Amino acid sequence: MVPPQGVQALQVLTILLGAPLVSGVISHVEARLQGRRGPRVLQPYYDLAKLFRKETVVPEESSWVFLAGPVVAFGCYLIVPLLIPVLTTYGLPLGYMGDILGGGFILAFAGFSVAMAGTESGAPYAQLGSSRAMTFGALIEPTILFVVFAVALITSTDLPYALAATVRSSASEVVSPGHVLAAVAFFLVVLADTGRVPVETHSGTLELGMIDEGRTLEHSGPPLALLQWGSAMKQLILYTILIDVFVAPWGLAASGSPVSVALSIPALLAKAVLLGCIFAVIDNLFSKLRLFKITEFLAAAFLLAVLAVFVFYAGGG
Repeated sequence: MVPPQGVQALQVLTILLGAPLVSGVISHVEARLQGRRGPRVLQPYYDLAKLFRKETVVPEESSWVFLAGPVVAFGCYLIVPLLIPVLTTYGLPLGYMGDILGGGFILAFAGFSVAMAGTESGAPYAQLGSSRAMTFGALIEPTILFVVFAVALITSTDLPYALAATVRSSASEVVSPGHVLAAVAFFLVVLADTGRVPVETHSGTLELGMIDEGRTLEHSGPPLALLQWGSAMKQLILYTILIDVFVAPWGLAASGSPVSVALSIPALLAKAVLLGCIFAVIDNLFSKLRLFKITEFLAAAFLLAVLAVFVFYAGGG
């Protein structure tokens, strides 16, 4: 039997080491959808290795925040896998240390650290990207809050393990109106938070529309590697929450058996890749809209989350 502490460490390692692989597969699929050959599936690992070997260049007018931001954000992304069901159906020693709202706060603090680092660079495009990211983040957080309220109404708690257990207990829970509305609202939040919202391309470098790319323009070397690696980890974390908490909490290890735990790792990565491919298809099927349309997109997600709470109160959960 694998001890619970070992499984918990394995959850962090799965997110840490599997995130670049998921990003590489999604980038390759997206390139194929666009008629291009695309990068290799393992290209993110080569990029990270190259960046860790490069020199770090720091702007003259920046402070210690410029270098501390990527480290703090990376540390936050290592904490969240301790709180969510990544590989197991049963709670781990630190799994009840925080709830979905606590995990959301940690992810928000990571985004704040990256935005502060971009602002401290003094570069106008980095400051523009940081400002936009914080503005849209303020619109995402109320949606997450109402999704948490909906989760609390289902399970009488906002612990992710409890909601996943509720969904696994009956197939009717997956298709209940309140749960569907909350899941769709979180689906839209993940679209926006991973830069896949069909408004501006996630890899765009045009200053009129870039958001996430703008915050990291002035970073180089190991700090840039931490930012890119952290971005991939954040993507996989959000995918894991959507899959293992809301949509398909199956394929997880029900015991500490080494075989069961080992099989849960490829099951998670396969589900994450499938979800990422769905996002890539959405990203490529829709024409890019103007930047200010993001507020309307997030308003729709917020409305769905509010409706989920009302449906639960009306007895539709």
